[in-house]
Amino acid sequence: MLCKLILYKHQSRVLIINRVGKKGGIQVNNNDVYEKQAIFLAAVCGQTYSQFTNTDGSFVVPLNFSISHTIRAKSISSAWELFGFIIESPQEIIIAFRGTSSPTDWISDIIASQKKFKYIKEDCLTHRGFTDIYSSARNGIFSALNKLSSNKKLYITGHSLGAALATLCALDIAVNTSYSSPNLFTFGSPRVGDPAFAKVFSRFVRNSYRIANPFDVVTHAPPFIYMLPKREKKYYYSHVKTLWSLSFQNGAVGLNHVIASYFAELSQLQPIFTQKLCSTNPGFCPILNVKPIQSTQKRTKA
Repeated sequence: MLCKLILYKHQSRVLIINRVGKKGGIQVNNNDVYEKQAIFLAAVCGQTYSQFTNTDGSFVVPLNFSISHTIRAKSISSAWELFGFIIESPQEIIIAFRGTSSPTDWISDIIASQKKFKYIKEDCLTHRGFTDIYSSARNGIFSALNKLSSNKKLYITGHSLGAALATLCALDIAVNTSYSSPNLFTFGSPRVGDPAFAKVFSRFVRNSYRIANPFDVVTHAPPFIYMLPKREKKYYYSHVKTLWSLSFQNGAVGLNHVIASYFAELSQLQPIFTQKLCSTNPGFCPILNVKPIQSTQKRTKA
């Protein structure tokens, strides 16, 4: 099966890397590296959905990588589901989480009350549904990582619900393992925890890129202040750093969110790299068959 890639020309683009540290904005000197890594990891995220959809759990493993672990987790029904994988190359390890694909995943998504994130000593709260799913997968992930070399560069990635799980995982790993500097790339992530969680996250996860389309409704959920129906208790949410704004409109709510749309938009930043990636790894790249009706992108450095 040959990889099919559809590229679109736009009058303008927006690529904003907005990293805020203790001393303000941090200069990004080489956007090419980040763009290529984001494109590659978006394709990896696409394969987490293939893994779930294929009855045998198969997916396309990129060249020079091998499978180290299959991530299984429980949704609200307590049924075990395929939720991603760990792959490794001679230089890198990638932990990839799948987004929402089943009705029970959707139910977990909307359980937006909060609970203490018990894997760190700091007092902060995280989304109950996301945290429960991550907690069920944690032992398997940590067991797999203990068998791998901590000298390799670690990337953690995910889309949608998977982005939320990746965010929780990145902080947990940074605090509790020898992989003290994980690199997090997420796509279309919802808010994951309260302001205290976001603050702690910024302290421990220094290399974090939250790629978000402002027209993607998932990136605006849960709201800053969330209340359960017929309850007075309020829960507060805040996004983690660092926002990488990727603006596009594809004419439908779903198309503004799916990983194929993120991949198609990112691919325009590095078309030669993307074409080589897809031709070298047939079936690896997500396919978007709908032409975006509007894009407002410009390449800028923070």
